[in-house]
Amino acid sequence: MIKHVREFKFIQDHFKGHRKRSRIFGWMRSFFKQFYGSVTEEDYTTMRLGFIMKHCKGTPKFNFYIYMIRALEFDFKKVVGISWYLWAMLMIFLLLNVQGWYVYIWITLVPFIMLLVVGSKMEHIITELAYEVAQKHTAIRGDLVVAPSDDFFWFHRPKLVLLLIHIVLFQNAFEIAFFFWLLVTYGFKSCIMGKPAYVITRIVISVICQLLCGYSTLPLYAIVSHMGTSFKKTIFDDNVTEGLVNWAEKARRRTRSPNKITTEPIDEANGGAVQMTNTLANSSVEQGTARLI
Repeated sequence: MIKHVREFKFIQDHFKGHRKRSRIFGWMRSFFKQFYGSVTEEDYTTMRLGFIMKHCKGTPKFNFYIYMIRALEFDFKKVVGISWYLWAMLMIFLLLNVQGWYVYIWITLVPFIMLLVVGSKMEHIITELAYEVAQKHTAIRGDLVVAPSDDFFWFHRPKLVLLLIHIVLFQNAFEIAFFFWLLVTYGFKSCIMGKPAYVITRIVISVICQLLCGYSTLPLYAIVSHMGTSFKKTIFDDNVTEGLVNWAEKARRRTRSPNKITTEPIDEANGGAVQMTNTLANSSVEQGTARLI
């Protein structure tokens, strides 16, 4: 991240007075950065510190690595799943598979382009974090401190990145599976397979897309997805999560019912005083937990 800050200072000095050129240069740098060393040790350390200072300031020894791996495993279940909109996209593809439209080429190129855009965006988020550090010069004991925010993501939605990766991997897997199905069923030289040059190009692009996603995009997502305003519920272990879910469900039920003040039986030990309990005494805390879950 220190390297990013120095590079941004160089860009500011070199393109002083040309903000548009500076932004274009930054995007070009982010695009090529995803092909080599997508996440460095400095980037990880700096973003880890930024997350802890944002969400776990009172726990400086918070194990961010375990939290990151747990969140990635949870998101991976969504990535390998199949949703209704993916089936809808597949049906549209089959309907548009008309001679002369070259749908097979588009179904290969579009996911590859989407993957490059997603990778460039996440690299650009790291660059923007470094840019803010260069502007504010914020540091703690020599360590750079970044400020996670949803403003860095498209439409202020970090989950949109996972959705795009999901679509890319599904389309890419379908392309590879469809090729081998045609190969086994009709053979490589069949007319339905298409021109050999197109077939080889599609397979090469699909393999490159798969390798790039595993080597660069997913590692980038694993760390950059936590640079939003809020944290994921995997920050708690399973037992705590289950308890919070139950508590949040009770909070939702109480918010639907009117405020009630109930009286408990007379306490003889306290001189016959009537004990009164407000059923919504802790409603504000429970509602906050409900929003978290």
